[in-house]
Amino acid sequence: MYKLLIRPLLFLFDPENVHYFTFTSVRFLNKIPGVSFIFKSLYKVKDKRLETEVFGLKFPNPVGLAAGFDKNAVLYNELSNLGFGFIEIGTVTPKPQDGNPKKRLFRLKEDAAIINRMGFNNAGVDQAILKLKKNKNVLIGGNIGKNKITPNENAVDDYIICFEKLYDFVDYFVVNVSSPNTPNLRELQEKEPLTKLLQVLQDLNSSKQKPKPILLKIAPDLTNEQLLDIIDIVNETKIAGVIATNTTISREGLQSDNKSETGGLSGKPLTNRSTEVIRFLSEKSNKSFPIIGVGGIHSAQDALDKLNAGASLIQLYTGFIYEGPQLVKEINRAILKNR
Repeated sequence: MYKLLIRPLLFLFDPENVHYFTFTSVRFLNKIPGVSFIFKSLYKVKDKRLETEVFGLKFPNPVGLAAGFDKNAVLYNELSNLGFGFIEIGTVTPKPQDGNPKKRLFRLKEDAAIINRMGFNNAGVDQAILKLKKNKNVLIGGNIGKNKITPNENAVDDYIICFEKLYDFVDYFVVNVSSPNTPNLRELQEKEPLTKLLQVLQDLNSSKQKPKPILLKIAPDLTNEQLLDIIDIVNETKIAGVIATNTTISREGLQSDNKSETGGLSGKPLTNRSTEVIRFLSEKSNKSFPIIGVGGIHSAQDALDKLNAGASLIQLYTGFIYEGPQLVKEINRAILKNR
């Protein structure tokens, strides 16, 4: 029903406006008695064999929602009714920020893709905490970043603020230095500043009574040499793992008329590269750390390919928008068939 009726209607309108309309609609529907139960019965697959333990956390199933969809943690309870095993909120920054000027979100229908240059638009970490206090037992990842006005030499301070404030309200952390939409942010992926940033957070984490897993989200545009550096950094700092991958700045092979828009590209064009990065990290590291696979998952087979390449968990974003919540159910059923 989603692909035949709902998606064609939604795709007639501006994608950012549709995003907020969808949020309002889903929240409203879930307030109607019995609707949450209907969503759960339609999309949730409950089976002990789907439970996956990774970096000390038990996930009810390995299919999560990637960061960027529920930036401000306003809909994670309702979204979990659609079958997700975990929800990643953010990217959250210390202070609220509007992000980049609109229009900043573009559908590439011919390519089953999206280009975004949102620029970490979010209501700030304090607002996210107010929402997270209403958590009804959803496993939450906290994706953290720096404010646009914060220079790179002071970036670690922003990450510390977000880490400290979110610590009691999320189950794991994701350090985002790979978005192409905040000026100079990707410079923090270089070996020296990245090692310093992660080590500071890990030292802070180690001082806690119960440390939380810290993961690094990386770009798909890294070279093999840079990926080897990532492996060294993970092993040196002893963070919990890697999320591969964020959006790409590549435009290779695109067919859509608006392919030249600046920003990060997600969706089907990223499918193969994301899987390649997962496989490279898994093989070259001798599977020494867990990987969450994300990028271009539009079918159950796409998800299986990433799991077979070495991912322990997977996340959806653009595939969820194009294929609908049925995709979550299809992936979980396919995983069961292959276990």
